[in-house]
Amino acid sequence: MTSAYDDKIWLDRYPDPSRHSIETEFETALEMFAATAQRVGDGPLIEYYDNAISARELDEMSDAFAAGILDAGFNAGERVVIYAQNIPQFVIAQLGTWKAGGIAVSANPMYRARELTEILWDSGATVLVSMQDLYRDVAALVVDATDVRTVITTSELEYQSANRGPLASATRIDCPDTVDMATMLQKYRGQSPPAPELNADSIAFLTYTSGTTGPPKGAMTTHRNVVFNAQTYRDWIGLDSSDVVLGVAPLFHITGLVGHIAVALLTGAPLVLMGRMDPTETLRTIEEHKATFTVGSITVFIALMNAPDVRPESLATLTKIYSGGAPIPPSTIRAFEDRFGHYIHNIYGLTETTSPSHGVPFGVRAPVDEATGATSVGVPVYNTVVRIVDESGQDVPPGEVGELVTAGPQVAAGYWNKPEATADGLPGGVLKTGDVGYMDADGWFYIVDRKKDQINASGYKVWPREVEDVLYEHPAVREAAVVGVPDEYRGETVKAFVSVRPGATATPEELIEHCKARMAAYKYPREVEIMDDIPKTATGKLLRRELRRT
Repeated sequence: MTSAYDDKIWLDRYPDPSRHSIETEFETALEMFAATAQRVGDGPLIEYYDNAISARELDEMSDAFAAGILDAGFNAGERVVIYAQNIPQFVIAQLGTWKAGGIAVSANPMYRARELTEILWDSGATVLVSMQDLYRDVAALVVDATDVRTVITTSELEYQSANRGPLASATRIDCPDTVDMATMLQKYRGQSPPAPELNADSIAFLTYTSGTTGPPKGAMTTHRNVVFNAQTYRDWIGLDSSDVVLGVAPLFHITGLVGHIAVALLTGAPLVLMGRMDPTETLRTIEEHKATFTVGSITVFIALMNAPDVRPESLATLTKIYSGGAPIPPSTIRAFEDRFGHYIHNIYGLTETTSPSHGVPFGVRAPVDEATGATSVGVPVYNTVVRIVDESGQDVPPGEVGELVTAGPQVAAGYWNKPEATADGLPGGVLKTGDVGYMDADGWFYIVDRKKDQINASGYKVWPREVEDVLYEHPAVREAAVVGVPDEYRGETVKAFVSVRPGATATPEELIEHCKARMAAYKYPREVEIMDDIPKTATGKLLRRELRRT
């Protein structure tokens, strides 16, 4: 019994079969947007501070982008790297790349020279779209040594006049020998590129993994993948054009690409962007734009709870809230609901599953496993079968821990130019996730941790997430990350890094005793280090690998 669908456990509890199977309505993400642009017309599709871009304007600007890069020598099938924060130009460039028959490649704006070079070389990109400051500080140092022929630069100050929040200190920067995006769009405005030869199996994105176990790999996300999971978000949560999508996840990440951009392109719900995530500005934006839906890492919601002078009424409209990318401590879900009155629903997926493979149905509260304290990540979404397997690849019974192996229409086609990695991680199109978890007798799935993060203390297995959940139960703890560190006696021992809430205090000894009273002797941390802030990725995931080096 390894799939909630195979064994009809979930169907027995929630008997509407339509909740478990959907058909893709469009062959490509570009067709999906075209239908929305026709339907929405002059209605807003992107809202950015005090300005809005309509669906019609977005269609025209992405046409102009495609015409511009084609005129500069771009060929169908080539790659465009987009190196930017959450700004409208990201969406324009992505759509324009598809209209030119190309593949969009999103680059983390936190990348420095070495990391950006890796992505440019691996993808073989011929066009780079970069924010002006990122070009000046990083890309200008490396781009001449790559295959890039055209560099397009842009400013986060375009398409708004508020100049507030993260934009208050922004300035326009001259970038010699590059194409200014605003000028290019104006020059080619009104031109329509030839219809590209795309189909469901065409690659829409190269979405790079974090590279925690080696060099980053470009997951080949197809148009079918994008359309399917855009519909998954829409139907699973009940989203439509009356919603407003709050863009708190980075657009370069699969959550932003699908849970924000693709959802807006499918439903016609306006996507609200803010450049960089800032808690105070986010609260103001939610209230000002009346955002109704978002999906982001749990660290985003922790930051909102701890923002200065936060008012519960700021989140009054934000009733459809999902979180993924990292385990959610039950105590944080309770604290958020007590503060704002809204429940945070779990959702789970990876880069290779084009965002969700599991989710908690909207309006349903996820169970919490009494033995481990883990909040369920939900059940497999539509058309998706997930197995729990042991080291030999054999199915394990409910309640037994193993690796999650996922098959479904959202699973990526493989890794760009890496056939061996594809054969190893996606054999036969089935994803070996590297995540360890289990399914309970009612069909709910739980994630224990990543395989590589397991701590072996005197032969006993310790999963960092369980220790972190216990630490979050302490009222002073804002964030917690647990790693294994070398120990002469135990081989490895448990060390915790903790940041505390504003105005709160806690000593390492107090936190150790807190865990000791609630966990088996081999699990509780022997060391606790208090930090101002725990290092995180741009998506809000705690950087355990950085902490292991401290």
